[in-house]
Amino acid sequence: MSFFKKLKDRMFRSSSKLDEDLDALVRDGDSAVVPEYPDGADAQVVPEVPARPAPSPAVEAPPARSGLRQPSVPDTPPAPPAAPARAPAPVPAPEPTPAPVDAPRKPGVLGRLFGRQAEAEAPRRVLDDDMLESLEEVLIQADLGVETALKVTANMAEGRFGKRLSVPEIKRLLAGEVARILEPVARPMPLYRSRPQVVLVVGVNGAGKTTTIGKLASQFRAAGKSVMIAAGDTFRAAAVEQLQIWGERAGVPVMTAPQGTDPASLAFDALTRARTEGTDLLLIDTAGRLQNREDLMAELAKILRVLRKQDPDAPHNTLLVLDATTGQNALRQVEIFQKMADVTGLVMTKLDGTARGGVLVALADRFGLPIHAIGVGEQIDDLQPFDPEDFAAALVGLERAP
Repeated sequence: MSFFKKLKDRMFRSSSKLDEDLDALVRDGDSAVVPEYPDGADAQVVPEVPARPAPSPAVEAPPARSGLRQPSVPDTPPAPPAAPARAPAPVPAPEPTPAPVDAPRKPGVLGRLFGRQAEAEAPRRVLDDDMLESLEEVLIQADLGVETALKVTANMAEGRFGKRLSVPEIKRLLAGEVARILEPVARPMPLYRSRPQVVLVVGVNGAGKTTTIGKLASQFRAAGKSVMIAAGDTFRAAAVEQLQIWGERAGVPVMTAPQGTDPASLAFDALTRARTEGTDLLLIDTAGRLQNREDLMAELAKILRVLRKQDPDAPHNTLLVLDATTGQNALRQVEIFQKMADVTGLVMTKLDGTARGGVLVALADRFGLPIHAIGVGEQIDDLQPFDPEDFAAALVGLERAP
């Protein structure tokens, strides 16, 4: 199963909620009855819709966008009687059967014709102030935050205000604007020539730091890197045991210390050993720290000081692991950890357990920190590099062309 399919399937809480809200938003609008185009007013508005790919270039697959949009252009709506006349043409059952054959190649004429027909008959609503306000509320409920929701809806309205839009069109526009915000921050964790490259992993309790470290270690090891893990959460025996299991699975050594040991001391010893052994990557786990616990945050600062005594550039990466289920609280976590630990990149976990995946868009819009990876489960391949277009499509419930 491709990661996008897994992401889309497992983000059902986010995408299905958005689906329902967007559908209700259009159907509840007083302009839901579109096919009739009374007084020809809509005939003037709709033809401009296909020209819309220009303002939002890049994000959603052009074939899907332009292909699905052109049905509203043909002047078929003003002539409903013509529809029965054309109905016999597609009737020969042999035509629909080739559809599965054409499905792999998206330019398939039949698939696009049927898609256009379905979308042409879909309910539409005029993009006016009331609709924009309702759309903002939908996005805020999806945890994009007020500022980001306002920005997205303003961009969607540009050049389209007063036009009738269907749910599929709104989804494509929404996915395009979300991907545009995410594109600049979608970057893999940089690798340096420094040996060892020290990667400090921080976050609050239960965010998924330990599991993320295990998955990263296994993936880097599979990529040919020598890796060592330092179990710096010396206060939680379960964290050490979990890392040891991952270490055995990946063939990676895990350095531990007795429970209650000073984590800064363990970090110092682990860096010394990694330098001696010529290890490529040293991944250091840390205890979960609540951002309002000053004593624990001070302990984190101590780990940084100790590491820098051996290597002034350490840690070379500081990854903040965020739990998607925390919603807008993730913004506050980034603020605090960025001040205390100079965070260089984000990893978001548990996107499969929440309807609040939109917070990732808010984080990208507000902080601009690199998003290295996202997680949707417990298996090793459930943590993958962040793809903005895949995420945007999964978030709004869109299919992506194979």
